[in-house]
Amino acid sequence: MKVLVVGSGAREHALVRSLLADPSVAEVIAAPGNPGIAAIAACELLADATDATAVVALAARHTVDLVVVGPEAPLVAGVADALRAQGYAVYGPDAAAAHLEGSKAFAKAVMASAGVPTALAHVCTTPAEVELALDALGSPYVVKDDGLAAGKGVVVTTDRTEALAHGLACLDKPGGQLVVEEYLDGPEVSVFCICDGTEVRALAPAQDFKRVGDGDAGPNTGGMGAYSPLPWAPPKLAQEVIDTVAQPVIDEMRRRGTPFVGTLYVGLALTARGLRVVEFNCRFGDPDGQASLERLVTPLGGLLYAAATGRLAEFDDLHHHSDAVVVVVEAAAGYPGSPRTGDAISGLVEADATEGAYVLHAGTRRDEAGLLVSSGGRVLNVVARGADLAEARHTAYLALSNVSLAGGHHRTDIALAAARGEVTVKERAG
Repeated sequence: MKVLVVGSGAREHALVRSLLADPSVAEVIAAPGNPGIAAIAACELLADATDATAVVALAARHTVDLVVVGPEAPLVAGVADALRAQGYAVYGPDAAAAHLEGSKAFAKAVMASAGVPTALAHVCTTPAEVELALDALGSPYVVKDDGLAAGKGVVVTTDRTEALAHGLACLDKPGGQLVVEEYLDGPEVSVFCICDGTEVRALAPAQDFKRVGDGDAGPNTGGMGAYSPLPWAPPKLAQEVIDTVAQPVIDEMRRRGTPFVGTLYVGLALTARGLRVVEFNCRFGDPDGQASLERLVTPLGGLLYAAATGRLAEFDDLHHHSDAVVVVVEAAAGYPGSPRTGDAISGLVEADATEGAYVLHAGTRRDEAGLLVSSGGRVLNVVARGADLAEARHTAYLALSNVSLAGGHHRTDIALAAARGEVTVKERAG
C-alpha cells in the first residue's frame, strides 16, 4: 500500500513513522512534510495544503492507495471531498463533517441532537449577548472562538473584563460568532476515535497540557506536552466515550447525510457529574495524539485504510502497549505570542540516540546553507516510553537535555502530578 500524508507538523511526522512501521505499507509520501519526515520518507512540495487541486494532482502522480489528511484546515476547506470525487480512499472527513471542528456552535447542535453530555453554552453574535452569557454562566468564564484557532481560541479566566475583551475580538472577525460555556471542573482527557462513518474504535486516552508554563500558568497554546496512560482515569473510559459520545455523534452525522470518516477527537472533562465533552476536533491531536499513537500496537496503515473504505467492523478492539508514553514540546522564543523563527537547532542526533526516545519535527526547516532552523511556535516534540510515567518522564527530559535552541523553552512538569499519584477524579454525584 502506498500512502500520501498531507501536512507538515509533528502530528504528520508521527503518522508517517507509524505508517512505515506497518508491514502492509510499502511507501509513504508526505506533502509538504518537514526535515524530520524527509529523513524517513519522500516529501513533495505543496505550497498550500488547502489547495485541493494540487493535492489531487499529487495523489494521481504517485498513484497512491490511501490519502491521510493531517491538519484541520484542509479538511474544513474540502480537500477530502475533492479526493473522494476522484475515487481515492481518504482518511479524513468531508468539509460538511469537518464542521464539527470548524464551528463550536455546530458541534453543540449536534451534541444536543445526539444526547451527548456537554457543558451548558450560549452562542453569541453581538456584544450584548456576550455580556448576558458571561453573567448567566458566571466565573470562571470560558469564551471560545467559534471557528478554527489552532488551539488558541479559548480564554478561561476569572477576570470578566478579559473574558469580554476576548469575546469582542472573536466578534470582530469575519462572520464573528463565539460560544460562552460553563466552566467544567475536573481533569481533562483526550480520546481519539477512528471512524468509518458507521463504526467507531478508540485509541488509548491521553492527557494534554494546554498552558505554556509549569503549573498551568500563562496563556493557552496548541499543546506543550502529553502522556498516556492515565492511571487515575476509569479503566473503561475509552469504551464509555464510544458508547456515550462518539457512537451517538457518528450516528447523528450519518442521519444528517454527512457521514464522518476520520479521527473524531473527543476532548473531555471528568467532572463529579460524569464525563462532559469540552470540544471536538476532526483530526489527531498534537501532542496528545502522538502519545496515543505511540502506544498503539494495531498496525496503523491497515486500520486507517479500513476506516477510509468503510470496513472498520473487521477490526476488534484496538491493541495497545502497556508502556507509558510522555511527550514534551520544545517551543520557540516568544511562543505563544510572537514566536521567533530562524534560530539554529542542534543536538537532535544525541536526543534521538537516547534509548526509549525519539524526536518529532513540528516547526523546522532547512535554511539556505542547509542548516536546521526553527520555523514555527512549537519546534520539536520529544516522545519517550518507559515502564511507568516516572521512567518515561525521565527519558523524555534526558533526551531533551541534548537539544539546543536559542530562547527555546518547555514545561518541566509534563505528567509529573500523574506520576506522583496526585491527579484525582471527583466522585460522581448520585
